[in-house]
Amino acid sequence: MFEEKNKEEKNKIVICVSHCDDEVIGCYEVIENNKDNPPIILYFGDQPQNRRSESMKLKEFTNVSMQLFCNSVPPILIDPSTTFYFPSPVDEIHPDHRRLGVMGESMLRNNGLDVIFYTTTMTVSYIHETKNPKGKEELLNNVYPSQSDLWKYEKKYILFEGYNKWIM
Repeated sequence: MFEEKNKEEKNKIVICVSHCDDEVIGCYEVIENNKDNPPIILYFGDQPQNRRSESMKLKEFTNVSMQLFCNSVPPILIDPSTTFYFPSPVDEIHPDHRRLGVMGESMLRNNGLDVIFYTTTMTVSYIHETKNPKGKEELLNNVYPSQSDLWKYEKKYILFEGYNKWIM
């Protein structure tokens, strides 16, 4: 029998990223659609100083609740009420994304946690059109001006997102 959660209790949303800007490229709609339950962003690995300082501006333009630079998921967040977003360990091309995705897969398999995999490649079968591409582009330009050449010529980063839930 499933236990019904208290309607007042909000699930935590944690977006795990390998690089500053992945949270907006891959999970813009998660951030935008959860204004009443702002996500926590976890940045893994070494981040260039300019992008690290840029990423801290994300709180000026969104209502993310917290941004942490870390090497592992803080134990306090490992909880059945948390939904994690990780880059796909299968569909991502960048090795840093795949490594982080393997961590998400491990949390799903070993802990039975709620994990949704996202993509930043936008070349997979499960992408959909972003509902507010102008808002996404504006947020990327405001927060990550140093990276603007990436989406200036590759509109797929603005126009699409993809989320994949594995069933275990």
